[in-house]
Amino acid sequence: MILARVVGTVVATRKDPRLEGKTLLILRMVSPEGKDEAGYVVAVDTVSAGFRETVLAVAGSSARMADGCKDRPVDTAIIGIVDSLSLDEGASPK
Repeated sequence: MILARVVGTVVATRKDPRLEGKTLLILRMVSPEGKDEAGYVVAVDTVSAGFRETVLAVAGSSARMADGCKDRPVDTAIIGIVDSLSLDEGASPK
């Protein structure tokens, strides 16, 4: 799973018909501490995530198993909105 923050939207006037009605959001990966990590990804939103929300996303074949993504050309899907996050005191980032 991917921990990320919603940083933007994608508007496409022409796209695969199987993506009609799907919202495409730009995600920025974040560490568990909330710090930005390198890279962005475009994901299909399956949970009505909002701008600046921290989300859980899945990629690859897992994304095509998300609600409403079966048999669609999807590589990354948002599957959850994070309410809170906590780490063990001794945990160190890898």
